[in-house]
Amino acid sequence: MKTIKFFLIGAAAVAGFFLSLINGSVEISSAQVFADLFGGGEIALDETKRQILENIRLPRTIVAMLVGVNLSLSGAILQAVMKNPLADPHIIGISSGAGLFGIFVMMVANDAILVTPAAFVGAMLAATLIYLLAWKDGIRPIRVILAGVAVSAFLGAGISALLIFYSDKVHGALLWMVGGLSARSWQHVEILLPYSIAGTILTFLAARHLNVLQLGDEVAKGLGLRVNLVRTILTAVAALLAASAVCVVGLLGFVGLIVPHTARLILGSDYRILLPGAAFLGAAVVTISDTFARTIFAPTELPVGILMAMLGAPFFLYLLRKEL
Repeated sequence: MKTIKFFLIGAAAVAGFFLSLINGSVEISSAQVFADLFGGGEIALDETKRQILENIRLPRTIVAMLVGVNLSLSGAILQAVMKNPLADPHIIGISSGAGLFGIFVMMVANDAILVTPAAFVGAMLAATLIYLLAWKDGIRPIRVILAGVAVSAFLGAGISALLIFYSDKVHGALLWMVGGLSARSWQHVEILLPYSIAGTILTFLAARHLNVLQLGDEVAKGLGLRVNLVRTILTAVAALLAASAVCVVGLLGFVGLIVPHTARLILGSDYRILLPGAAFLGAAVVTISDTFARTIFAPTELPVGILMAMLGAPFFLYLLRKEL
């Protein structure tokens, strides 16, 4: 039964990929998309539609899928490491740390190459600070949330200060803070892809360690797991995944909260199955949400971050009431 569910999630990711390519202000049929991507079709695209498909929709869709994978895996790791079902890179402030450092480099240094490393440093510092603030004879879920909210508010104030000091660049920064996929190109795919591949491989390799962590620290130590070292490394991987997504699409929230929970309800808590399931589901959620956001009010495009917040906030409140 789990195998069928897993393949259905994979099918949803594939469907999200093609829905994103087909839908938009310019009509491109599914047959034309298949013919252009795989060749051999008799239905040809004119040059304008080919440019739209290959240089606008395709890179945007690939970025959406990679971002969905990164944020979903990051959320799944954080929920295990912090023993908190409400943990999410956006909610607990890791994305804000990445955002503050990333936007600082973007505005001050104006160097695109340094944005992702700077965002990673910011995400790691935020995660470390949250962990230290939440530690008191162990980690409790509610303390992680409270510490994360406080750190996120502090870092958000830093972002607001940067927007005031560099008001001439505020428009682009505001769009980045909301989280959106508008005008994402092959350059963004090239920036994101190496981090996505490395982070995904490291996450899948850590599935067994994540399963052991669910047994509790004492049992994990008894099984020979170096808990603190593993937790530190996994937090770094989660920060890398979140930071790479943030530097490309901005502060896109709630993906890392909604997707791991949904995958857990469908596939169970075995991280060997949960992680690939969350990756596929994250790709499906972001691509389908982005397609909906950019077509529902066409020709006006709604940033996907707004739609994810509208979906994620009620989900977060439901989980909060359930956990407390």
